[in-house]
Amino acid sequence: MKKSIVFWIERYLYEPDISQRLLSFLLLPLTFIYCLIVWIKYKRAVPFDHGIDVISIGNLSVGGSGKTPLTTALALKYENAAIILRGYGRKTKGLQVVSDGREILCDVLCSGDEAMIYALKVPKAVVIVSEKREEGIKKAKEMGAKIVFLDDGYSKHHIKKLDLLIDVRSKNGFCLPSGPYREKAWSGKKVELLQEGVDFKRAVRIENETENMALVTAIARPQRLDAFLPRVVSRHYFEDHHFFTKEELEEIMKSSKAASLLVTFKDYVKIKDFGINISILDLDLDVDERIFKLIDDYVKGDM
Repeated sequence: MKKSIVFWIERYLYEPDISQRLLSFLLLPLTFIYCLIVWIKYKRAVPFDHGIDVISIGNLSVGGSGKTPLTTALALKYENAAIILRGYGRKTKGLQVVSDGREILCDVLCSGDEAMIYALKVPKAVVIVSEKREEGIKKAKEMGAKIVFLDDGYSKHHIKKLDLLIDVRSKNGFCLPSGPYREKAWSGKKVELLQEGVDFKRAVRIENETENMALVTAIARPQRLDAFLPRVVSRHYFEDHHFFTKEELEEIMKSSKAASLLVTFKDYVKIKDFGINISILDLDLDVDERIFKLIDDYVKGDM
C-alpha cells in the first residue's frame, strides 16, 4: 500500500496524467500559501558565517537529482573535508558521526543509506548526519574539517555558503503541493545552476555482472535508471530509502530465476551483508573543472 502511494505521488509530481493535472490546479491556492511562507522564511533569514567554507549541493525539487554522486565527486578532491546531511530514512535522531575520516562508526540503520554511501566512497572525509545542519558544521570544525559539503542545503538560507544547484526539469512546474518544487531560485539569492550533460556527466559501470540479473532498487523515480540498464530478467521498484529484508530479496531471486540482483550503490549499502549474490550498477560523475574552480575561488575569497 505504501509503495503504491509513493509511486502515485511521483507520477503526480513529474509525469501527471489528466486527472492528476486537474488535482494540481485545484491545489493552487494551497501552493500560493506554501510559496508565500517559504519566501518569507527566505527573506527573514540572515546568513551566518560559521568560520569554515561551506559548499551546498542542492536542487529545488523533491526526489532524486544526482546530489549524492555529485557531492561524492566533489568531496573526493579535497583534504580535510566533511559531508553533512540530514540522514533521511535512518532509524536514529539527532547528531551522529557516521565516519571520522578513518573508520565507520555506525551501521546503515543508524546513518541512513546516503550517509553510508559517503562513508564508503569518501573514506577520508568526516561524515555527519544531523537534522540541524549548523550543529553538524560545528562538530565538523571540532573534528578538524577545513571544508564542508552540505548535502541538500539550498533551503538553509541561514547558513553562509556557496550554493550549487542542480537544474531538474519537470513537466509540472508548480511548487508543492501542486508540483514537485520545494522552492524557487529566489531573486537576489546567488546560486550556480548546474546542468547534467554540461557541468557533469554520468559514467556507468557494473560490478559482478551476470547473465541473469534482476533489478531491485529503492531510489526516487527509479525510471531514471532505464537509460543505463543492461538487459535484466525482471524489475522490482521499492519506495525511496526502503530497508530491504533478506527474505523479500531471496523471494525475488527465486521467482525471477536470477543469478544475481542488480542494485545501485544506494541499495547495496543496505544489503551487502545479506550473503546474496549482488551486481552493482554504479554511477560515477565526471565533473567539469569549472565547478572545482568555482569552489576554489570561493575558498580563496574571490567570489
